[in-house]
Amino acid sequence: MTDDYLARIGQLIRDARQHRGWTQSQLAEALGTSQSAVNRIERGNQNISLEMIARISEALDSEIVSLGYSGPMHLRVVGGRRLSGSIDVKTSKNACVALLCASLLNSGRTVLRRVARIEEVYRILEVLSSIGVRTRWINGGADLEIVPPAELDLDSIDHEAARRTRSIIMFLGPLLHRMDRFRLPYAGGCDLGTRTVEPHMSALRHFGLAVTATEGIYHAEVEAGVAPARPIVLTERGDTVTENALLAAARHDGVTVIRNASSNYMVQDLCFFLEQLGVRVEGVGSTTLTVHGVPVIDTDVDYSPSEDPVEAMSLVAAAVVTESELTVCRVPAEFMEIELAVLEEMGLDFDRSAEYPADNGRTRLIDLTVRPSKLEAPIDKIHPMPFPGLNIDNVPFFAAIAASAQGKTLIHDWVYDNRAIYLTDLNRLGGRLQLLDPHRVLVEGPTRWRASEMMCPPALRPAVVVLLAMMAAEGTSVLRNVYVINRGYEDLAERLNEVGAQIETFRDI
Repeated sequence: MTDDYLARIGQLIRDARQHRGWTQSQLAEALGTSQSAVNRIERGNQNISLEMIARISEALDSEIVSLGYSGPMHLRVVGGRRLSGSIDVKTSKNACVALLCASLLNSGRTVLRRVARIEEVYRILEVLSSIGVRTRWINGGADLEIVPPAELDLDSIDHEAARRTRSIIMFLGPLLHRMDRFRLPYAGGCDLGTRTVEPHMSALRHFGLAVTATEGIYHAEVEAGVAPARPIVLTERGDTVTENALLAAARHDGVTVIRNASSNYMVQDLCFFLEQLGVRVEGVGSTTLTVHGVPVIDTDVDYSPSEDPVEAMSLVAAAVVTESELTVCRVPAEFMEIELAVLEEMGLDFDRSAEYPADNGRTRLIDLTVRPSKLEAPIDKIHPMPFPGLNIDNVPFFAAIAASAQGKTLIHDWVYDNRAIYLTDLNRLGGRLQLLDPHRVLVEGPTRWRASEMMCPPALRPAVVVLLAMMAAEGTSVLRNVYVINRGYEDLAERLNEVGAQIETFRDI
C-alpha cells in the first residue's frame, strides 16, 4: 500500500475508535497487540494487511473501516411480519446537531448525554475535529465530550464532511463572535431542492455578518461593533434560522429580541442548553424570544437532549402499516399532539400513558401503545405547519399511513421543492399515489403492499417511508444504498428487528 493509502486507512481507524469511545490501549488489547503498534497504524506509519483491517473492523464493530472495501450499505427486508413489544425513541437528531454547533460558544467542557450515533452527527464531529475541537465518546460510548481549543483552525476544515451536512450553516452564529473573517463550505444534506440561505443572512446581518458565496465557499466577514438596534424579525419561521439567530444572540453583550421564531422541539432544546451556559432566554415555546446574552461563556456544562418526535412518528407509522400492537416509549408529547389527533380522527386505536419528564427536566414524555386498526382517510388534507402544527418532517409518514386507510388522502408538502415526488416511490411497492404537482400527492388506500427491489430515495424521511412499506409487503424486498437513513436514525434496522421485523444489512462483494 502507498503511504497515502496507509494514512487514509489510519485516519478511518482512528475515527472509528474514537466514535466507539475507546483509547488506543483498549483497541490494542482487543487486537492482542501493543498501543504503540496501534499508534503507528493510525498515523499511517505501518503496513497493514486486509486481515488486520478485518480484525480491527470486527473489534470496533464499525462499518466505517470497511466502507472503502465493500461499497454502499443495503437492506434486505422480509416483510409481512407483525411487530410486538416495546421500543424506545432515541434522542433528537436535529437537537443534537444544533447542540454540537452551540458547543462552539463555550470555552469550557461540554458533555451531551445519549447523543444520537448517526451519520449527521459524525459529519459534524469530523468538522469539529478538523478545526481543533477535541471530541470523544465517554461512558461506554453513550455520551459525548467536547472541548474546544483556545483558537480554532478554520483553514484546516474538513470540506468533504462539511458539504455532506446542511447543519454546517449553524456554525455562522457561533463563529461570528470568535473571528472577524472566516470561510465555510457550502451546506449540503438531503436532496430536497433549493433551500435559500437568505433568511440566515438576513438575521445575522444584525450582528455585523456579511457573507458572499463563490466557488462552493461562504466567505464571511464580521464588522465589529454592530449589534441589533431593534427586534430581529425572521423572514422565515425556520428551525435552523431561529437556531442561528439564537447562537449569535447568545454571546451578544446585550438583549436581543427575535420575532417570528420557531418554537419547535430542537429550538426549545437549544434554549434549555443556552440557559445552562448562563444565557437567559425568555419566551421559550413562543414565537418571540428575548435573549440576554453574555460576551464570555466559559463553563463546564452537562446536558441531556430530549427525544426525537420524528423518530417517534416513524415508529408509530411502522406499527400502523404492519398492523401491529407496539408500545413506543419516550414520545415527546407536546410535539406529537396534532399527529395523534389526526390519527385518532382516522380511527387509530391507541393508549397513552401519564406524562413524565425527559432527562432535560423540561420536555414532557409519554408512552404510546398502538393497536391494529381499521383506518379511514381523513376529511381534510394532510399538510405541515410551523409548531404547534403538524411537524414538517412527519408529513411523509402519513403517505404510508394513508395508503393503509380506506379512501383518498391529499398530502400537501408545501415546504420542500421535490420531497413529495419521492413519495411516489411507494408505487413500486403496490401503492396508488398520484402526483398532482411537485407539492401535492393523492394517496388511495387500502394498499396490498408487494415486495420490490429499489434504490433508496435521496431524502431521509421518504427513504424511511419506503422501508416501512417494505416491512408491510409480503415477500423479500431490497432497499439499496441506505446511507441517507443512517444520517438520521441510529441502528434503525437492528432496533426494528428486536420488536419482530426481519431486516438484514448487507453490502455488495
